[in-house]
Amino acid sequence: MDMKITDFDKERPRLTALATRILGSRADADDIVQEAWLRFFRTDGIDNLSAWLNTTVTRLCIDHLRKSQVRSQADSKPSVGRSTMDPEADALLAEQVGDAMQVVFEALAPAERAAFVLHDVFGYSFDEISAIMGRSEVAVRQLASRARRKVQGIAEPKDPQRALEENQRVVGAFLRAARGGDLMTLLSLLAPHAVMRADLVAQKMGTDALYDGPSAVASRFNGTRGAVPVSIDGELGAAWIHARSIKVAFIFHVESNQIYEVELIADPEVLAALEVVRIRLKS
Repeated sequence: MDMKITDFDKERPRLTALATRILGSRADADDIVQEAWLRFFRTDGIDNLSAWLNTTVTRLCIDHLRKSQVRSQADSKPSVGRSTMDPEADALLAEQVGDAMQVVFEALAPAERAAFVLHDVFGYSFDEISAIMGRSEVAVRQLASRARRKVQGIAEPKDPQRALEENQRVVGAFLRAARGGDLMTLLSLLAPHAVMRADLVAQKMGTDALYDGPSAVASRFNGTRGAVPVSIDGELGAAWIHARSIKVAFIFHVESNQIYEVELIADPEVLAALEVVRIRLKS
């Protein structure tokens, strides 16, 4: 018991700083770190304490931000404002993004904030962030890049609405081909280097860790039914939903009208931290 307390107390200052930078509130950060402590107290056999705590605190922060946004929308309150900030959080953020950019920072999506803080503030590699957030390295690179552009006031490389519509057509065609067992169409919509990566929970359920190449990915989806189109943290995807609970999510990364990577996420903690919204894809 005493050893557990000592081990956690050594990590507490860093975890508090991490949570404060992501959340913008020292009080909320303290609550998150306390929740992490309770989970740590109930968990045995942790091989890498720092990594485990990084993952736990980051995912708790993302979930907290997502739920806060939902509450703000329900109360018809502005989602951007300085009311949630405290002086210590102001100082911490100003070190990295500057006082004038803090309002922009607060407007970032939860996953964008986490990826940006972990990489640009704390200096974690994208490989490490991938493990922490339970997302592919491609995904966390995109999240951090989007956040950085927003913070720096840099415009998106092209019309985001047009790009979204183009990608919707690709993903919509892919899901229809999967339901219809149209293997040739599936193959035509996948890039030559397409892969699908599954998280550890999905692997324990019998899914391969990696489906390498369009043939492997297409065969995995061929004949698949029941997945509904969704937006996941602003990205196009599909999800199996049972009793209003998301059981598995697929995130599609599209470039040049072809899918080049699919993320298969089955970890309940990661799914709980994702912003998932049902959508209707364009034909």
